[in-house]
Amino acid sequence: MRIPVIATTTAVAVSGALILSALAVPAAWAATAGPEAADPGGPGPVVSEVVVNGGKDIVLGTTAPRTVTVSVTASHPSGIGTGWLMLWHGKDQEEGLEAVLLPNEDAATCRAASATTSTCSLTITVDPRVDLPKNSLAGTWHVLAGARAKDGSLTSSDFFTTARVQRLSKLTVDAAPEPVKKGRTITVTGKLSRANWEDHKYHGYTGQAVKLQFRKKNSSTYSTVKTIRTNSTGNLKTTVKASVDGYWRYGFAGTSTTPAVTTAGDFVDVK
Repeated sequence: MRIPVIATTTAVAVSGALILSALAVPAAWAATAGPEAADPGGPGPVVSEVVVNGGKDIVLGTTAPRTVTVSVTASHPSGIGTGWLMLWHGKDQEEGLEAVLLPNEDAATCRAASATTSTCSLTITVDPRVDLPKNSLAGTWHVLAGARAKDGSLTSSDFFTTARVQRLSKLTVDAAPEPVKKGRTITVTGKLSRANWEDHKYHGYTGQAVKLQFRKKNSSTYSTVKTIRTNSTGNLKTTVKASVDGYWRYGFAGTSTTPAVTTAGDFVDVK
């Protein structure tokens, strides 16, 4: 059960809001509440936990789709019939809806922890070529979550929690010359780039702070030597004095739209 991204034009955004409103209690999912479902006679289920991708950010490159698991845990005296979850991006659902990510399944798989509490799981496949046509979609997404009890009562929240969808980052390092005489200069270059969802290529991530780190040959611990910033093309370049054999690497802490990444160590033999 998937639909493509919804473009941000006034007419389409309003239509998208209506679509999302209608999906707040998806018919196919609600129907799985079972034969006991009847007129709601009291308070709806209580959703206690929503988990998207195991609590980790959803990171997408330029072409490969990624499937993640999502789940809703809810409780009700009559038991839980089903649960649902979807991600949406935008300011609100009235005029600012930009994109929606729906589950693949028409019905959740629910496992009962007790007579009153169940966890209902679904999967969502995100295809950067279909679902993420704009780089501005990177960052925080809202999570709509809900559940239906076996007595037919419902609950749903458009803003239950948030999840992050990020642009995959890449980082390189090269320390030279190798080998080098003690006291001479080592030049450490590299590049920080990230996925561009609009042209499906990787471009330099400019103006970002990156740490140059070093560990001695027989050590297992890296220490930060200095912090530099990527230039206008995402490139890195700095110099240090050669003192002992060891490994040089770059580390990027990440941003809200781009995940952290650290290179492997590049060994330099100091003579």
